[in-house]
Amino acid sequence: MAPRDQNRSSNSRNGPSLIRAVRDEVNSDFSFQDAIARDYANLSGLARVIRPKVAARMGKKVKDVNEEGIISSLKRIRDDYSPASSQVANVVANSVVNVRTGVSRLSVEKTRKTLQTVSTLLSSYQEDFMQVSESLSSITLIFDERLHKEVKKALSSAEFLDEGEERAAITVHSPKEIITTTGCISSFYDQLSRKHVNVEDTVSCYTDTMMVVTMKDAGKAFEALTELIDEEKRKLGEASVD
Repeated sequence: MAPRDQNRSSNSRNGPSLIRAVRDEVNSDFSFQDAIARDYANLSGLARVIRPKVAARMGKKVKDVNEEGIISSLKRIRDDYSPASSQVANVVANSVVNVRTGVSRLSVEKTRKTLQTVSTLLSSYQEDFMQVSESLSSITLIFDERLHKEVKKALSSAEFLDEGEERAAITVHSPKEIITTTGCISSFYDQLSRKHVNVEDTVSCYTDTMMVVTMKDAGKAFEALTELIDEEKRKLGEASVD
C-alpha cells in the first residue's frame, strides 16, 4: 500500500517539498502546534508568519513561495496536531497535584563509587524525601533541602555536574491507566511549557510524575497543572450531560 502522502517525505532538487517544509517549521515551534491543536490558529496569519522560514527551508526566495500553498499545507497537516484523546483526558481529569517546597537537586558523574555512595544514602535516609534518576553518564538526586550538606559531603569525591537549591518538586498522582495511555505525561509538560515554566528535572515512577522547578515558578506550575486538570474535568462533565 502506498503512503497516504508521498509528498510528505519527498525532496525536490532545491530542498524539501512545500508541505514537508511547512510541517518542519510547525514542528520547530510549540506555539504553532498548540494553536493548531486547540483550533485557535488563524491559518492565513500563520502562513504569513512562517512564509520566510518555509522559503528558507526550501532554498527559495520568499516571493517564490505561494502563501495560498502554505495555507493549503497547514490544512492538510492540522489533523496531526489533534487535542488530547478522551483516554488522555480521563487520566488527566482524575489526577491530583501536590507541591513539595524546600527541595535540592544534585547531579554527579556516574561511577561505580558514586553508585555505591548513592545506594548508601538511600538506605540512610529511607524516611526522608529522596529521589534518584540515572543516565548512562550521570546520576541526579532530588532530596529534602535540609540534607544538602550531608549529601554533598557524602559525594565529595565525585565530579559535580550541576546543583540547585531552593527548588520545588511538583508531583502529579494519576490513575494507573497512565501507564498504558499514550500522551498523558506530555499533556503535563505541554501545559507547563505554555505557561513558560522550565522543568529542570523530571522523574516518572509508576503512576507519579514529578517535575522539579525553581521556587519562583512553583506557584505558577501548580496553578497551570490544576487549571489543566479542572479543564479536563469540566469537558468530561459537559460530555456526560450531552
